[in-house]
Amino acid sequence: MSAPRIMIHRWGQLLLGLFFYGVAVALLIQANVGLDPWTVFAQGLEVQTGWSIGLIVVLIGAGVLLLWIPIRQKPGIGTVLNVLLIGPVLDLAMLVIETPEQLWAQWLMFAGGLALLAVATGLYIGARFGPGPRDGLMTGAHARFGWKIWKVRTGVEVTVLAIGWLLGGTVGFGTVAFALLIGPMVGVTLPLLRAPGEHPQPAPAAVPA
Repeated sequence: MSAPRIMIHRWGQLLLGLFFYGVAVALLIQANVGLDPWTVFAQGLEVQTGWSIGLIVVLIGAGVLLLWIPIRQKPGIGTVLNVLLIGPVLDLAMLVIETPEQLWAQWLMFAGGLALLAVATGLYIGARFGPGPRDGLMTGAHARFGWKIWKVRTGVEVTVLAIGWLLGGTVGFGTVAFALLIGPMVGVTLPLLRAPGEHPQPAPAAVPA
């Protein structure tokens, strides 16, 4: 594949991945059985402020990017587009996706959202335009201070989960299911969806967002 075609492929993969990510988060929210820590945090802020959750996702992403400054991380174009695009797509998807009445249908929606999120993650990270803001924060802290990534990830996510729950975010069995399943699922999609190129970006140790 020629260099221009590879670049077009990567850009299409990046944009499709970010679109799918926003839709996937909307599915998880509307399933109403529990969310990942960062979405619990965003939903809690939505409850308290009345702002749209998409706007809050953008603001949280921008805030996390500011934390990259002291750890000397440099965002890629994919990182910036992650912050700018997922929130608006999420707001649009929330307008057309409704919470099912039956519990089995809610769990089916959750499973679909989780699978789509794993595919979306493989697409946009596999495009090799930079990690998500939260993932870059964790890997950057590891590179700058030598902190173990799993310790940074656990500390940050437990904190935002607790704050989000106290603010009114949805915590449930889906939160546990997300924590247990998303890592192995992304471990499958990342190598499958890596864009062509001579120097593929290694898979990050933390699940992006």
